[in-house]
Amino acid sequence: MFISVVARSARTGQPLSFGTMHANAPADPLGPLAALPGVADTVDSVRTAVDRLYGHRVMRRRAAEVASEAALRGARGSAALSGADWALEEVRRRTDFGDDGQARTVGAALRVTAEAGEALDVWRGTPLRVLARLHLLAAGGPAARAGTADTVGRPRLAGEPVTEPLLTDDHPPLPGPEAVAARLDALNQLLVHGSTAPALVTAAVVHGELLTLRPFTSHNGLVARAAQRIVLLGSGLDPKGVAPAEAGHAETGTEAYTRALAGYASGTAAGMAEWIAHCGRAVELGVRESVAVCEALQRGAA
Repeated sequence: MFISVVARSARTGQPLSFGTMHANAPADPLGPLAALPGVADTVDSVRTAVDRLYGHRVMRRRAAEVASEAALRGARGSAALSGADWALEEVRRRTDFGDDGQARTVGAALRVTAEAGEALDVWRGTPLRVLARLHLLAAGGPAARAGTADTVGRPRLAGEPVTEPLLTDDHPPLPGPEAVAARLDALNQLLVHGSTAPALVTAAVVHGELLTLRPFTSHNGLVARAAQRIVLLGSGLDPKGVAPAEAGHAETGTEAYTRALAGYASGTAAGMAEWIAHCGRAVELGVRESVAVCEALQRGAA
């Protein structure tokens, strides 16, 4: 039973499975990904950026305010990638998110982003339970109104379509329910057992795997980005949640996002490295957002 996406060795061209869960599996299945060309440089660059943010004098006194603003900006970015590209001030101003499809998407992004900060203890033992909870928060209200509440919080079954912006049945190809179940189980084992790979690599794999699988009938993008946030929070890389990668992904744009995702889904060394680099760039852009918030707080402008 395994995650079927593979990275191919740049030297031999042979597949390097990072998710194989059987007796012959590598002790650390993410190890080959951490060793891909350029990944170490990406990891170092992200760590330097995050450390610089955490060393800002405002973070020593007003970290909670920075984290709150980062979560808002992250939720706005995640919603934008799911088709609701609202201005930040509109997200900040609104209190009713049930009026239309875009408003419900923004509300869903706010809910799953908030849940990410509360889910660490459960995530460490049962990640799949958290994913179900995230989908419930994202889709529960709209799905119930649409009369499809029975699809909420569980992986899709045979014949159930995936309906959401950006991700379609053929980009990347949609795995069947049996493949989804096997790969989710492998991902769960991988997360519970842990890895020595850098946090960025693990977060990128979780994000990319969920986007590729699209295990739910809707809101997979919101769930995948919230899961990436949880990994970054729980890993020690960003324990205060002040580096909103979702905002960075939105800043790079949907075209770059889907192109990088296609690299992940391809399983090639170059494609996997491109996806990890894309996720690293998103974190750095999120850091830049929070540095700007710190500077504004320091000037008394926020």
